[in-house]
Amino acid sequence: MSITELGRIASDPPPDRSTGLAVHAEGLVKAFGGHRAVDGIDLDVHPGEIFGVLGPNGAGKTTTLRMLATLLKIDAGRAEIFGVDVAGNPHMIRQLVGVTGQYASVDENLTASENLWLFGRLQGIAAPRARRIAAELLGQFGLEEAADRPIAQFSGGMRRRLDLAASLITRPPLIFLDEPTTGLDPRTRGQMWDTIRGLVADGCTVLLTTQYLDEADQLADRVAVIDHGRKVAEGTPDELKTAVGNSALQLLLAEPDEVPVAVEIVRRVLGSEPVLSPERGRLNVALDQADLAADVLIALRTAGVSISSVSVAKPSLDEVFLALTGHETDHDDQNGTEENR
Repeated sequence: MSITELGRIASDPPPDRSTGLAVHAEGLVKAFGGHRAVDGIDLDVHPGEIFGVLGPNGAGKTTTLRMLATLLKIDAGRAEIFGVDVAGNPHMIRQLVGVTGQYASVDENLTASENLWLFGRLQGIAAPRARRIAAELLGQFGLEEAADRPIAQFSGGMRRRLDLAASLITRPPLIFLDEPTTGLDPRTRGQMWDTIRGLVADGCTVLLTTQYLDEADQLADRVAVIDHGRKVAEGTPDELKTAVGNSALQLLLAEPDEVPVAVEIVRRVLGSEPVLSPERGRLNVALDQADLAADVLIALRTAGVSISSVSVAKPSLDEVFLALTGHETDHDDQNGTEENR
């Protein structure tokens, strides 16, 4: 399936398959002034899966999640959570979902136990039961030894785990995770990934937003790629990778000014369009067969184009995102700053 076909599928109206879905959204729109942060997004999330929403800063990820969680009004379109209309029954929706935002919502002046107990009481749980739930969650997330320490003494990873624990106070069947590992070191990110997998093993459904390609690749059963408020593709990580070819040829030219010549050679040899990386002189070329790389390299050498480095590998989500959007996921869209409101 080609990138063009993926994009067409993403823009087609989805069939009516809301029955039995954890999340069913059609044509979601959210505007801030004259800027549409979310512009007609459709999503279907099945029970028991990890669904990733992948995109750069300002793409509309957080805005989409906040509409589904009833934290923002839906301007147009509709959404259901386990068959319950989001706009029509917001109080019921809040009983079905747990939300962990980009920033820890815990009180630094309280201990870990006190924070979880307070969250339980705010959600109407009796004091003794809230205390038992707090102790259980601290054990589940490996925080029992820090139960009586103030949050101000916690590391970033411990705060994120506590924040995630707080969203599970009422044991909701659906968890929204908004960039759950932003700012964490690689070891702590790995621990969070294991925790998220454990939630699904226990019967939860997870919808997470991320700008980390490797996170979507590691965790998500399916991924929706969004950019500038629109969904540009959806599928499993392997389906998206296959869409840009069975292999990817990465070239770094010795002379960046020779990029136009290299692009023309790729077009002539392969009949396809290479993707230009933001790094000057770097090209990414999708290959249906890995041995086609030799044809490209021979043609470049014959034309006198010098190459600093070359590699052939299975496409990554980096190549997918570049092919779909023309930029990398760390691209900072200044028009999307409203997303963080």
